[in-house]
Amino acid sequence: MQRFRLAPTPSGFLHRGNLFNFLLTEKRCWEAGGQLRLRIDDLDAARVRPQYLQHLFEVLPEAGIAWQDGPHTVAEQETQYRQALRLPQYQAILQTLATSGNLFACRCSRTQLARESVKGCYSGRCLRLNLPLDAPDVAWRVDTQAAATVVLHERRSGTLEADIHRVNPFFIVRRRDGLPAYQVASLSDDLEYGITQIVRGKDLLQSSFSQLFLARLLGERSFEAILFEHHDLLQRPDGEKLSKTAGDRLQSYDPSELLLQVAVLRQQVERMS
Repeated sequence: MQRFRLAPTPSGFLHRGNLFNFLLTEKRCWEAGGQLRLRIDDLDAARVRPQYLQHLFEVLPEAGIAWQDGPHTVAEQETQYRQALRLPQYQAILQTLATSGNLFACRCSRTQLARESVKGCYSGRCLRLNLPLDAPDVAWRVDTQAAATVVLHERRSGTLEADIHRVNPFFIVRRRDGLPAYQVASLSDDLEYGITQIVRGKDLLQSSFSQLFLARLLGERSFEAILFEHHDLLQRPDGEKLSKTAGDRLQSYDPSELLLQVAVLRQQVERMS
């Protein structure tokens, strides 16, 4: 059976772009006769707020989106499904990566990273320092220098290839506070739930290649067979993409307004082959 997932991050109120992704994912799942799971990316607890979670569980049912697996209430999410409960799985992946010899410790502060980045990318300055991975207050990064081409199966454009060292050089897998980075948690969850197709915005294409690279290092061949679809992002009238941090949100407290937006978005989704 084909398995899809909705994977919102409750770091703000949902906006039309989030809902578009959910509706498209649901459509692809129906077309494939698949199973849909709700997986909430809440590992970064400092950014999660109860009102954001509540908004999520208000909007999805009101929009008519149904899922077969995962939480249906805030209480279920917090007691049974939050990512913190899966920390042992994430840590196991990190330890496998650590013993593979593909990681290095980085002690750079955000100020250093901003000052020394090359075209917005980390330069790899800590690689030559050979800091121990168990040193205090260090992040773990992947040495991507010798990486081969990463292959991604894209629904619309077929096979895509990328040099991960150009796409996302030396990316982080463990933060300085010891928590697994997004790439590790997302990959681990998709492996655990047997996800076979992923629908994402084009802004996450870099993440897809990064997770495929990690899957290769871990020997997880099933993830390399996943079918991706990276769709265009919805934009505000000024041409900027919709953003939670910019205050874009769905008005769940006004059901008629929400249903009107859902109807418009469903029309857009239906036009996508």
